[in-house]
Amino acid sequence: MIYLVEDDPSIRKLVSYALSSSGFEAQSFENGEDMFSVLSSVKPELFLLDIMLPGLSGLDILARLKADSACRDIPVIMLTAKSTEYDKVLGLDSGADDYISKPFGMMELLSRIRAVLRRSGHPKDKGDVSYGSIVISPASHTVRVGGSKVELTLKEFNLLLYLMENEGIVLDRDSILNTVWGYSFDGENRTVDVHIRHLREKLGDEGQRIETVKGVGYRFRGTDE
Repeated sequence: MIYLVEDDPSIRKLVSYALSSSGFEAQSFENGEDMFSVLSSVKPELFLLDIMLPGLSGLDILARLKADSACRDIPVIMLTAKSTEYDKVLGLDSGADDYISKPFGMMELLSRIRAVLRRSGHPKDKGDVSYGSIVISPASHTVRVGGSKVELTLKEFNLLLYLMENEGIVLDRDSILNTVWGYSFDGENRTVDVHIRHLREKLGDEGQRIETVKGVGYRFRGTDE
């Protein structure tokens, strides 16, 4: 199930038709209030959120979803007429998984949806990875530090897993963006830095294992020095 929140009836109808014609089950809403009224009973696989909406904006909806433990790991794609770098970074730093600027083609939208859904799938075939007191379990999608469970967002989890699987290797921001977010970004981008900061805070003392390599990117240090 995909939830679409879009106030333009023509776009809402077109996107809903494209989704159903491509095998997706979809439900559309004119505003965020209508969407939240049914969210407690049915959780979707993905949200499509227009930014400019009456009442709650797309960013307001995104913030509420990320604050809800039952919804924070559900991927979100922002639909926006805004195309400035600031607006894109704001949405991505707020927890969106991707964005697509209007006007967009249906084939591009469907391709983005499939890519985000692939990236959000749980890697069931991977075993646990551990360094120090950090244990990350892809199969159960959990992280423990010193035996205590640490609550991470989906992007934070995938970022930590990528760093730990490449222990000792310096990963630049472009490779992290391409692997974890599935896109490259021209110009200044704080998305990776913001998520690294959040990860370090949530991991406590073990967050020091995520090292900054100035001018390049980040490296996960598995050994105790």
